[in-house]
Amino acid sequence: MSADVKWTNLARRQIARRLKELGTPVSRRVVSQLLRRHGYRRRQAVKDRAMGEHPDRNAQFENLARLKAEYLAAGLPVLSIDTKKKELLGNFKRDGVIDTQEPIRTNDHDFVSQGEGVVIPHGLYDVGRNEGFLHLNTSHDTTQLACDSIALWWGQYGRERYPQATKLLLLCDGGGSNSATKYVFKEDLQKLATRLGLAIRVGHYPPYCSKYNPIEHRLFAHVSRACRGVVFHTLETAQHYMAKTETTTGLKVVVGILTKVYETGRKCLDSFKQTMKIVFDDVLPKWNYTARPEPA
Repeated sequence: MSADVKWTNLARRQIARRLKELGTPVSRRVVSQLLRRHGYRRRQAVKDRAMGEHPDRNAQFENLARLKAEYLAAGLPVLSIDTKKKELLGNFKRDGVIDTQEPIRTNDHDFVSQGEGVVIPHGLYDVGRNEGFLHLNTSHDTTQLACDSIALWWGQYGRERYPQATKLLLLCDGGGSNSATKYVFKEDLQKLATRLGLAIRVGHYPPYCSKYNPIEHRLFAHVSRACRGVVFHTLETAQHYMAKTETTTGLKVVVGILTKVYETGRKCLDSFKQTMKIVFDDVLPKWNYTARPEPA
């Protein structure tokens, strides 16, 4: 009854019982009506408060929008990339409900040692074609994994879909395996550009803005929905159900497996910063640059 109270976690039955103790017997239905009348609704917390805001945030968003429009208009590939949340492999519970004739019994503790390891899904979303690609690995999320994932996409699909392309645009977060501050990513990206014969333009989203990366809501959200409640007993199980992802707007997802073991703790060569062919933009260079292929 206090105006200072903005929320309650009491059930309708509990509120009715307390009102009865105070001399006002009412039913749970009346309690619900009173709560609605005073603006109370069942809600859950929403992650929409930014933890910080960079002063160049809007300028970078405008720059990314310009780059994306420019590449799409020219019929060039625009890839949004990121690594999806790691998943345990084995008899472990996963969130979600599915229709089943028998109870789904899983381990009562999520001990990694009792499973088959973890699956690391590196994703690529083709913005222009509304196509998703996931490459699963079970070692480590590294810059080499990100670059190999791009190379695999180009070799199997990109070259055929964009036969005239001499460059592509990558939209990615500022951290993780494609961190804007890691020179080892730039070194691997330089090798990738030479390997593919493509100029790779990179645009990083500002800090605290990863949710705006297209892959998050156009691919990963739908993959999570397709796999909810499914127990990932093996890597092949995860691959099977992730590949079933689809939407009414025509999204299709191709899922492959990268068996390579990636090492952590790598650093770029001492001479790389002096010899690198990375060309930084004049505007916001830490978030915008191009890796150009070196001549044979």
